[in-house]
Amino acid sequence: MAEKQKSIPTRETVQGRAEGRRRRAEHPRKDLAVLGDRHPDFDPLATLVAQGRGRVESLLPLRDERMAANEFAFLRGAAAIMSYDLAMTPSTQIDVQLCGDAHISNFGVYASPERRLIFGLNDFDETLPGPFDWDVKRMAASAAVALRSQGRDEAAILKSVRKAVAVYRKTVVELAAQGHMDVWYTKLDVEANMDALRGAFTDEHGSRVDDLVAQARRKDSRHAYTKLVGMVGSKLGFLSDPPLIVPMADLLAQGRTGSTTEAVLDTVFDGYLASIGEAPRQLLETFERVDIARKVVGVGSVGTRCFVLLLLGRDLDDPLILQIKEAVPSVLEAHLGPDHHATHGDRVIAGQRLLQTAPDLFLGAFRANYSDTETHDFYVRQFHDGKASADLTTIESTAIFTRYVQTCAWVLARAHARSGNRAALAAYLGQSSAFEDAIADWSVAYAERNAADYALFMAAREAGQD
Repeated sequence: MAEKQKSIPTRETVQGRAEGRRRRAEHPRKDLAVLGDRHPDFDPLATLVAQGRGRVESLLPLRDERMAANEFAFLRGAAAIMSYDLAMTPSTQIDVQLCGDAHISNFGVYASPERRLIFGLNDFDETLPGPFDWDVKRMAASAAVALRSQGRDEAAILKSVRKAVAVYRKTVVELAAQGHMDVWYTKLDVEANMDALRGAFTDEHGSRVDDLVAQARRKDSRHAYTKLVGMVGSKLGFLSDPPLIVPMADLLAQGRTGSTTEAVLDTVFDGYLASIGEAPRQLLETFERVDIARKVVGVGSVGTRCFVLLLLGRDLDDPLILQIKEAVPSVLEAHLGPDHHATHGDRVIAGQRLLQTAPDLFLGAFRANYSDTETHDFYVRQFHDGKASADLTTIESTAIFTRYVQTCAWVLARAHARSGNRAALAAYLGQSSAFEDAIADWSVAYAERNAADYALFMAAREAGQD
């Protein structure tokens, strides 16, 4: 039998390994545990106020209400605060395409263009090139905050986060030994791995995976159509439920403009169609444009201009609903600088295409001119297209919660290996537990800082309500 030849790395791989070792010497992994001090005049609440400028002001109280739910909800809406803190801490300086907001609720199931259910990252509003450890810290800190909110002690939190971050490290190292095309197509196909996933995520309450899949299967345009659409006078359209959903006709009436819903639909649709490929464009042009409405989504996104667009195909039982979401500057730009894309919509969809294995068929972007002096960037995707996330508040088992975060860590490692120099990442991370030990310590410290910020936020709300 012929002896297998030893693999000879390319120059890029050799240089990547050398870069990773050099960065590790300059920025030791243990230093990642350091939670940097804030400048004395930094005000976390002022940061939230500043982030709200330029948004729909009447919706900001709803954003604050959602952030007030608990420490985890506050962390979700406080990405701008955490980006400041990340910029104040030691970093690896090894860049990838960052998700930018990789908290554990921004991972979940979504439907691929081939109608397969994939588990992956599902929010890219803050995406930007930057140090890979920023995403890892956001993910790990969100897990620590969620566990803290569930009453877990520090030892349990540290153990859980270490296990999750260890999966990130080991996955990057494994992917660094694989070919470029193999890494590019690696994905977590939920249906193809149902037996293994059921084994990992079944407890006395049943199979969490089956629950998640059932939720994803329900969430499509047809389901949203039955909930959001009805007869409005003599026309079919979105049902008004202010402030959560407001039809465009009502918004135009409030603004007392001469525009019509039909004119807005034509303008929006034409700008969007120009940004997508020929095949999806031809498909969309077979649909009839029916209605558009503003719809509030998320926690941190509340106040941005987000809309839903109703299209009909063959008949009234063939709906398609698209989500149009405003793309504002990433919270990371204040610390990392802007990237090269012409618009923030282009930035978001480019990041999604890099980080997701199978992005939405209808993913696109456009810039809208509200007036001669006011423009807003948007990106478009299908609304509720198999998108589902685990309800973290119902996971009582620390073991199952940890396995869920480990799955998120695997996905994040795949995304970083796909968008950055995985040879450099692997060389930096190494074979020991130094990386996960440091990140776990940092996460517990950050959970305490987040709790302090949340207390300030709640005190300010109570003072404002007196």
